[in-house]
Amino acid sequence: MPVEQIAPVVDREALLPGAQFIDAYSVTIGDNALDAREAATRMVEHGPRWIGTLMRLRNIVVTPFGLKTPAPGGSARGDRIGSFPVLSETPTRIVAGFDDSHLDFRIVVDVVDGAAGRRVIASTLVLTHNRLGRTYLAAIMPFHRLVVRAMLGRVAQ
Repeated sequence: MPVEQIAPVVDREALLPGAQFIDAYSVTIGDNALDAREAATRMVEHGPRWIGTLMRLRNIVVTPFGLKTPAPGGSARGDRIGSFPVLSETPTRIVAGFDDSHLDFRIVVDVVDGAAGRRVIASTLVLTHNRLGRTYLAAIMPFHRLVVRAMLGRVAQ
């Protein structure tokens, strides 16, 4: 099944009050046993290699601006998915993300049962704080769309 952009189905104000950006992508899968943690792990820790390269380049570029640069690698156990801190978790939803001086972001992975099968929905929410945050968001947006689609494609494999 192809990855498709959908209307966000998360409560923006409950997850990141004041968020100016929100999007969502969805893929239908055949794995009825998949839960939110496993879906998020497949997305973040087992995504295409080019995403890791892109993230390393991002970290090099943003370091002079004092932005957070997560340590490489990660763990799908406990309080992290890859380099992202887990903020809340149920079997059907995991919320990860962090707050920084330029922006706050949340990644929400939902696993829902539907008429066509189980769907994994990845939503991203962003709250910018200043000009640097708005500039950063504008600069990464083309990459964000490619990355999310590629990560969800891995879940479907």
